Amino acid sequence: MHRKMVWACGLVLLMVICPRASAADSLPPANRWISPEAIFVVEVSQPEALLDLAFDPKMIEAVASLPAYQKQAEQPGFRQFLQVVRFLEMTLDTPWPTGVRKLVGGGVTLAASADGGALLIVDAQDAQMLQRLHEILLGFAKNQAEKQEQPGRVASEEYRGATCWTFGGDEAHAILGNRLLLANRSEVLKAALDLRAKPDGQSLASSPAYQNARAALSGDMVASAFVNLQPLKQHPPVKDLLTQSSSNPLATLLLAGVTEALRDSSWLAVGLDVEEDTLSLSAVVDGKAGGENSPAAFALPSRDAEGALPNLAVPRRIAAASLYRDLHRFYAAKDDLFPERTSGLIFFENMMGIFFSGMDLTEEVFGETRPEIRVVVAEQDYDSAVGTPQVQFPAFAAVFHLERPAEFAEVVEEAWQKAVGLINFTRGQQAQPGLIIDRPVHSGTKFTVAYFRSPKDADRTNVDARFNFRPALATEGEYLIFSSTEGLAGDLIDALKKEQAGTPKPLAETHSLVELDGAGLLSILAANRENLIRQNMLEEGNTQAEAETQIDLILAVLKYLDEAKLSVGSREGRPQANLKLKLDLP
Repeated sequence: MHRKMVWACGLVLLMVICPRASAADSLPPANRWISPEAIFVVEVSQPEALLDLAFDPKMIEAVASLPAYQKQAEQPGFRQFLQVVRFLEMTLDTPWPTGVRKLVGGGVTLAASADGGALLIVDAQDAQMLQRLHEILLGFAKNQAEKQEQPGRVASEEYRGATCWTFGGDEAHAILGNRLLLANRSEVLKAALDLRAKPDGQSLASSPAYQNARAALSGDMVASAFVNLQPLKQHPPVKDLLTQSSSNPLATLLLAGVTEALRDSSWLAVGLDVEEDTLSLSAVVDGKAGGENSPAAFALPSRDAEGALPNLAVPRRIAAASLYRDLHRFYAAKDDLFPERTSGLIFFENMMGIFFSGMDLTEEVFGETRPEIRVVVAEQDYDSAVGTPQVQFPAFAAVFHLERPAEFAEVVEEAWQKAVGLINFTRGQQAQPGLIIDRPVHSGTKFTVAYFRSPKDADRTNVDARFNFRPALATEGEYLIFSSTEGLAGDLIDALKKEQAGTPKPLAETHSLVELDGAGLLSILAANRENLIRQNMLEEGNTQAEAETQIDLILAVLKYLDEAKLSVGSREGRPQANLKLKLDLP
């Protein structure tokens, strides 16, 4: 255990992300020593912001407060780890944060190949400190090998002017000036040294796919990743995923051409940027976003003035999504999109035919909707006269933009009441309470709500799960609201009135926008903590203590998430996704 812990410390110090290489470094870029056949490459070129965030006292306090960290800190192995860190601080005569920067201060590159080979290249700001650390680890490795009567485990050989070391197993590494090369197999290390000896040879840096991927990322990224999709798409699980998602109507509607773009792409590029407490990830592929005749055209805004609308803000919001989806165009192309017409789609058509009295779904139903669709999820504010369910579900709603709200509202009202009637009939057969329909008024808007009668002589802190639902249907201006609760419907009526007082501006070149509110998500999960623990025990087979540890870790991490925002669209004709994570540090 002690030997493994020392090795872990050494490798951690060598692998931690670091600032840019100094101008005096004469070594070529690391990508010139990587094979063009690499399928996955991560490059950290200017991670000053990452180190600043990692070493920020607020981040250290946040990590130290995690239950998992506190539990680990009590283990003997962790104390050994701290002892090794202190030993290295004294031996190298530098505090460990400063030592990390000096040891790996020129950048980090990690590459993986299809055959499982992996190569880590680390450039140090201080070549002497790197060499001193290697001598310390070398001495320790030799000492341990001799104690275990395996002195040959630590060995070296010369190859192309470099000394290649192994401390045991398949690991192989070499130090060239201020650069460390660490491979999981000796042949991987030697392949990198072969490229070093042939500076004009074919390397990752000369690969057209790699060059195009780097150029597609906007701005000066802190870190980037390159993925060669060609071999990955031949991997059976990936191949099946891309095939199955394109034959699933719901997946096709939601993913909106993402799988199509991946199937047509040869590479994926991902960039990371950091600004104070916000992490921004952008991903782009070389496949086309599609055109007028593309199967994904129903999700592609045809004009600059079109796109997903901003999300709606309501009290206690957990998540919100705004989608640009032309349902009329999507359903009109169902025979081309789904030539085998899955059983689920046939069942959907039959049910819709009942609710909409045999109306043509393509023209008379979906033809009445505009492409702007929004979804909202919010924590409920339960009525004290009814009670709070033991299992608390969030409220959720879908908001559709209508072409002719005055004419179509009654059609939807009829279909909605048929659905409520079907629910009541089914529940009546099972001797369960049914829904009662009412027509309340909120902020001057009359809408329809269905509710269960209040429980008699019940514990108001533990009522049946059915009281999570109080479905409502409302029309506000040009928008139709389907909500699982009356309360969320009222909040959306207020939000839409406020929005329609101005003119909501669509998000250019964006067909999907998803936002997550960390505080709202944490609140609903904390309210269901006991239920989540029981579910974890049943599904994972954990003990109660193990389940509590896992659930509490999730809750503790979410405490430091302020918000997350994912947008998907296109830029310069290429599909692109952007994810922003804003942290809420103490």
